[in-house]
Amino acid sequence: MDNAPIVMISSYPPRLCGIGTFCEEAREFIRKANPEREVLVISHTDGAGDGVFPLMDPTKRNWWKPVARKVAQLDPYAIHIEHEYGLYEHVDERGQGDRNAGFLELLDALNEQLAVRGETPVAFDHDCREGICGMCSLTIDGVPHGPWRAGTTCQLHMRAYKDGATIVIEPFRARAFPVVRDLVVDRSALDRIQQVGGFISVNAGGAPDGNALPVGKSEADLAMDAAACIGCGACVAACPNAAAMLFTAAKVGHLAHLPQGQPERDRRVLAMVKQMDTEGFGNCRNISECEAACPKSIPVHFITELNADWRRAAARTRS
Repeated sequence: MDNAPIVMISSYPPRLCGIGTFCEEAREFIRKANPEREVLVISHTDGAGDGVFPLMDPTKRNWWKPVARKVAQLDPYAIHIEHEYGLYEHVDERGQGDRNAGFLELLDALNEQLAVRGETPVAFDHDCREGICGMCSLTIDGVPHGPWRAGTTCQLHMRAYKDGATIVIEPFRARAFPVVRDLVVDRSALDRIQQVGGFISVNAGGAPDGNALPVGKSEADLAMDAAACIGCGACVAACPNAAAMLFTAAKVGHLAHLPQGQPERDRRVLAMVKQMDTEGFGNCRNISECEAACPKSIPVHFITELNADWRRAAARTRS
């Protein structure tokens, strides 16, 4: 195991793909950081190069089997999976899928049928379809983002449902999220909370040295946990009071755990909480539905930190 390779599973050049290019560059960085290990790639069939195994052909039903066999043969030290390969669906010659399609592909198929009939397609938000952007804001069977925990709507697969199941799809429900059309809601209220303080003010000039402000690991980990928030609004949709406390706490918290965020810490928390109230979000009652619905599993202890920060900042302001 001491000399076991690191294996990356990804698209790879010469394919003209941003992820493939990223994989190529990441491979070089990993090689420099781990010169004692080989860094190998299992790619689509159009990948090429030294240490590249072009094995993935998603047009085949069992495309994953040669990948699994190669991984077992290589016995790697670590595996880095770049793409969400579970989103691939095999469709046979009859047009029957294997129920591995993503949930948004269901809506795509519906809209294709509506377009063929000359009817208006159903409007819904989406963008990256990789669980990163937070655009796919759907309440599915009463649950924001659907039945799977720690994932967005675009990461939900149809295999989560039985054949013939009735699925109820609604937009996120909150007074601060007015419905624009069909399944699209206006979540700009979250943007306005961010705009009043979710940033740091810096003087223009050259970038400081990366090691000029050391950050302890525990603080860095907490900052990263909070910064994972993608601003989707599921916490608001899940909360019986439509509170935006977890969103606000994450945006305040990730800067509160970094030295760069300290000079404006008091002003930031007071301004962002005030804007949250102005937007018409409800009050937190510690039900924790927000944490359960959050696709990034951001813990509610950040709300505790937000309340403590607000009380401290308010006391300093009064004094």
